[in-house]
Amino acid sequence: MRERAAYPYETRLNILYPALEVVEIQPLIDACQFQWYNQTLCKVNDSVVRLGVMQGEYHWHKHDADDEFFYVVEGQFIIDLEGRSVTLGPRQGFVVPRGVTHRTRAPVRSVILMVETASIVPTGD
Repeated sequence: MRERAAYPYETRLNILYPALEVVEIQPLIDACQFQWYNQTLCKVNDSVVRLGVMQGEYHWHKHDADDEFFYVVEGQFIIDLEGRSVTLGPRQGFVVPRGVTHRTRAPVRSVILMVETASIVPTGD
């Protein structure tokens, strides 16, 4: 797959949990063997909720038509923007508006939830 060769991230866009099912993230967290893992959990209207288990840094990118919401479950998550960085800890969230160039980093193994449109290209436009 071309995207996997270009970016060393394990990105799974399949929806694991249909509506009316309990969403269990702990087994996914416990089983994760990847440095940068992203799994779509469920769909809500035209958006998806994704689980991220990660350590390290993502590349600089932007989404021309989509906002992104990041929520830290555990660990530390840094969102670099042009001109500043935002550091999030557990139970903190942040919205990156469409069109804003950003890069995300996790200095320690971190668990986050992301909410974004289902049609977003995770690696950027």
